[in-house]
Amino acid sequence: MTEGQYLSGRILLAMPGMYDPRFERSVNVMCVHDEHGALGIGIGHIRDGVRFRGLLEEVGIDPGDAPDREVHHGGPVEPGRGFVLHSTDWGGQDTIAVEPLCALSASLDVLRAIAEGRGPRHWLIALGYAGWGAGQLEGEMRQHGWYAAGGHREILFDTPTDARWTSTWRADGIDPSFLANTTGRA
Repeated sequence: MTEGQYLSGRILLAMPGMYDPRFERSVNVMCVHDEHGALGIGIGHIRDGVRFRGLLEEVGIDPGDAPDREVHHGGPVEPGRGFVLHSTDWGGQDTIAVEPLCALSASLDVLRAIAEGRGPRHWLIALGYAGWGAGQLEGEMRQHGWYAAGGHREILFDTPTDARWTSTWRADGIDPSFLANTTGRA
């Protein structure tokens, strides 16, 4: 892929009938994608039994007045590692810009800032990530695995988790009820 074809800052959607059931109706913010591979954070599924305030307590941070939000299943890789997708009004030493969609932070600093009420205005937290080696994602896209939607900020921060898959398709002008579970070959 050329630089303009990389998917950083876009939303990756699992196609209906995807071959890997772990990613059924998956919605991933593509944070890094280049010639070396890709990293996405899942925002379409919730981690059962895990809440933000409990996570703060687990890492030794006083939750203060932090809201007790749901924690997303970010992906199958390193499921104990936390990531915060957030608005660009906050940035720490290790914050990565995910243009034009958001920023990504994975340090305790962002968690402390949120707990103390000085963090980003918009944020969500996920445990784990989805990762692809060099050329792997491109191959999966050719095999009816993924669709690369636009980077719709309103999907990330203003749409309920269980509505993100359908809402992202619709934001790209596609009715997902018309999608087939398989692709053909010409």
